[in-house]
Amino acid sequence: MRMTEDNTDPSSTITVEDVQNLIKKKDEIEEQIKAYYDVLEDQGVDMEGPLVDVEGYPRADLDLYQVRTARHNISCLQNDHKAIMQEIEEALHKLHARERAKRERDEAEAQTEAQAKNLSEVLNLPPPFARVDTVTQGSPASQCDLQVGDEIIEFGSVNSENFQNLHNIASVVQHSEGKPLSVTVVRSGQKVHLCLTPQQWSGRGLLGCNIVPLRR
Repeated sequence: MRMTEDNTDPSSTITVEDVQNLIKKKDEIEEQIKAYYDVLEDQGVDMEGPLVDVEGYPRADLDLYQVRTARHNISCLQNDHKAIMQEIEEALHKLHARERAKRERDEAEAQTEAQAKNLSEVLNLPPPFARVDTVTQGSPASQCDLQVGDEIIEFGSVNSENFQNLHNIASVVQHSEGKPLSVTVVRSGQKVHLCLTPQQWSGRGLLGCNIVPLRR
């Protein structure tokens, strides 16, 4: 029989419940250690105190078996405690790494979906009929965030279907002085809606930008 290598990532099998169980075991070990320390305290010794008297005889005031057993068990349990603390640290690291990878994967998927949606919207947009050539700082066009390179697909009532020449836009601007106009442009592959209010300002015209027609 041919053996196959198991490439399963161990971090994928770690759960919050696993970490909770490890912490529960740690608490149990700490309780046992405390219980054995209580035994030593009752005997009036610690982990290092001598178990013989000054003449080298076993101390008659101690339950030597109980003391030695408690000391031995404490040493073993301390090793167990050290090992389980390392397990908990590694489990938490794997759990956090998995959660971080999942979050990054979800963010990447959301970004891909958003890009696909934007691409779908752009592909379904009507063709632009004009492009913004220049924008003067401080002008109404600048204040509404119209930018050089924006390709216009709607300008008030003017759209790709009824646009003939720039006079169409000029007429809408003249009849909309002081009134907000809905303008839709394509910018960096995305559809952007703007609100442009033609009005008098310190420069020439009512917009402060130059718009050129696109060949169709």
